[in-house]
Amino acid sequence: MSLFGDGLDAAVQKAFTRPAPKSAPAQMRYLVKKTKGTKPVAQLLRISQRTVERYVKDQIKKPRPDLAARLEREVKKRWQPQIRAKARQQAATTGGIVIDTRARIGYTAPIGSTDEDRLRHLTVALPPGYAARLFEAQEQGATERRLREIAAEGLKEVYFQDGGRRAGQLEEVRFTDIEHLEFDL
Repeated sequence: MSLFGDGLDAAVQKAFTRPAPKSAPAQMRYLVKKTKGTKPVAQLLRISQRTVERYVKDQIKKPRPDLAARLEREVKKRWQPQIRAKARQQAATTGGIVIDTRARIGYTAPIGSTDEDRLRHLTVALPPGYAARLFEAQEQGATERRLREIAAEGLKEVYFQDGGRRAGQLEEVRFTDIEHLEFDL
């Protein structure tokens, strides 16, 4: 479970125009249609092919909690791919991304400045370039650490340096102990 990856996915899902299927049989039918068969769905969800068929025929209606979570995650991952792509493209080219976080944030700067990490609650609009970098890194399977580094670079430029108007000697921003993280497009 990735805090940054899940946060980026949740931001993109806000752009959906229709709700994803809610019931387990409807979700299962959707996955069977998208993957073109019950066997790929069974492998994807780590259940038997016969169990998938029983969900599709409405013979089973209520999955156990772990299966329900996997099922919902896989459906949302595939739901409205064109709208998902359009939202990412818009954020990466014109709109940017808003990050709302409560975390321990500090920085490395020349001697004499207050660089101690402290708990901060920030809501900052990052420019489209950072949105593009975040989404590109996520698509390439970047680690949670790499996504945090990109977000920290964005916070450094926008929040601490104010687009180059102050704190020009700032070297590095530390972004740790994240209590809350939310993205919005």
